[in-house]
Amino acid sequence: MAEAGGTQRHYRAPCPGCGAPVEFRSAQSVYAVCPYCQSTVVRRGEQLARVGKMAELFEDFSPLQLFAAGRLQDQPFTLVGRLQYAYAGGRWTEWIAQLDGERQGTLSEDNGSYVFSLPYALTQEAPPADALRVGMTTALNGQSYTVASNEEAALLSAQGELPRLPEMGQPFRVVELRNDKGLVLSLEYGSQPPTAWLGRQVALADLQLTGLRSESGKEEQGRAFNCPNCGAPVTAQLESSKSVTCGSCKSLIDLSAGIGAELKYAVQDEPVKPLIALGSTGRLEGSDWQVVGFQHRMGRSPGEDEQFGWSEYLLYNRQKGFCFLVDAEDGWSLVRPTTGAPVVSGGGASARYLGTTYRQQYSYDAETTYVAGEFYWRVERGQRTSNRDYAGPKGAVLSLERADKELTWSLGNRLDGAAVAQAFKLDARKDQFKRADAAPLSAASGLGCGTIILIVVVVIILLLILSTCSGGSGSSGSSWRSTGGSYGGYSSGGGHK
Repeated sequence: MAEAGGTQRHYRAPCPGCGAPVEFRSAQSVYAVCPYCQSTVVRRGEQLARVGKMAELFEDFSPLQLFAAGRLQDQPFTLVGRLQYAYAGGRWTEWIAQLDGERQGTLSEDNGSYVFSLPYALTQEAPPADALRVGMTTALNGQSYTVASNEEAALLSAQGELPRLPEMGQPFRVVELRNDKGLVLSLEYGSQPPTAWLGRQVALADLQLTGLRSESGKEEQGRAFNCPNCGAPVTAQLESSKSVTCGSCKSLIDLSAGIGAELKYAVQDEPVKPLIALGSTGRLEGSDWQVVGFQHRMGRSPGEDEQFGWSEYLLYNRQKGFCFLVDAEDGWSLVRPTTGAPVVSGGGASARYLGTTYRQQYSYDAETTYVAGEFYWRVERGQRTSNRDYAGPKGAVLSLERADKELTWSLGNRLDGAAVAQAFKLDARKDQFKRADAAPLSAASGLGCGTIILIVVVVIILLLILSTCSGGSGSSGSSWRSTGGSYGGYSSGGGHK
């Protein structure tokens, strides 16, 4: 049955599996999932054929749902389908957006925020997936990109109408390329030739969305299970969580394979108490953020024996996604992963992003030493990354964090410790939030004791030599100033699709 509706015809036919009506709102949709029996059906003219059964969706706390409508640059769209994928680091979701006319786009998760993408026609053949190594730069359609990730993914489940349907559980390569203009180019090698999608970061509030899932309609039971180490009950409140800690024994539990799978865990025998309690809500930059995760990390600069540490709080807002509140010895900062990838030049001496140049300050290796709460990526104790921090105007810091298969950039801005205490209603403990400013001599706190002693000894020897050479006569004087700084103040907390 076909119905005329504005500029778009609606197709409806009985499901071959259960007889319930299955509707196609988009002429571009070839597949659909029956909402009653989860049969996967393909449209052939005005007839439907059953081609399999879809696995059940992992329900989440996302405000998005089918038939939510919005506007992208004044063009209306409706969410008509949802795809859930799995990769080594966990899962991510793509929503199929039907725009007026003949176009469909995707609204997808990206490092805790969202990217809206449209099909992109390549003017040249896409390079083989194996040729696109993480960190390399390449040009496509006259634009320069950095390869940000190269992962194997597989379709887990789907809902609604779908323009394409990768074979369930069959792995295929997904390569993401990003550039300094904030563009994200995704190449999906599940078909030949690979499909390409080009997108930009969007804020849900800017899409003027209606028909969102209401707060009151959200299921509150979460995902409950017993800790595989001590047996105590554990509840993961956010469906997007790939890791969670047991409140009783503090074990770190891997949820990336799903709760029904055999749960892997790691015992954490050296608990660190966060200064801001998990579950706390604070108002920063005009929005309410809830602390859902905490991790403590240690860093070491190449060739140095001494380590330095800092803490990261994972914050969540339903409309704005995730960000990081970073507590380092030289101050507090609010950090968000960037959508694009800066252009690095001068052998890594500088990075340029969205028209601003940042100069490299520090290079160091980082390791996660303690984890509490929930995380939207699979975080592990002992997880290691290579990091670089670049300083920009007005205290802004651009940071690169690199793992084996993925690199992530983030942008952070300074916060006053007293403002952080006030935001989380901890004014009575505001003295605990005070941090040293990154003044020239404050760097000593970031240096090892042995290094400080050595510097002092060298300075004393130099002064003795100078006083001997001057023979006690009037000296022109000399001054010495450390040019170092404290490290580890900014980190993206990991890059995850």
